[in-house]
Amino acid sequence: MVNKVGSLSYIPDEKPKSQIKEQKQTSGLFQVVLHQHLLQRENVKLSAHAQQRLVQRNIHLAEADWDKINNAVNQAQAKGVRDSLLLYHDLALVASIKNRTIVTALDKEAMVNHVFTNIDGAVIIK
Repeated sequence: MVNKVGSLSYIPDEKPKSQIKEQKQTSGLFQVVLHQHLLQRENVKLSAHAQQRLVQRNIHLAEADWDKINNAVNQAQAKGVRDSLLLYHDLALVASIKNRTIVTALDKEAMVNHVFTNIDGAVIIK
């Protein structure tokens, strides 16, 4: 704000306490809505390679299994993980969290002496 002599003057922007409380409640509501939106993102996809590995290794997953895997990807994403190892029963899945894509799948036998590289997080699915 400029006064008549051309110098700047400062007027403090004080808000009533009720307005501040309302802003905090609105901010909290935004966080809840954002969290719900993140959890309801699209389901994970399978790369052609992962799909081929599941078929080769005779691995069949039910819809409930995919729900758990999708939730694990959501958890990894919430923590800022980019590429993750997902361990589910006797199955290991490597996932691109950013792309929400399962890159490869290994069964119990294929995991023996296997070194997982290029991951920055792991989720154990129960």
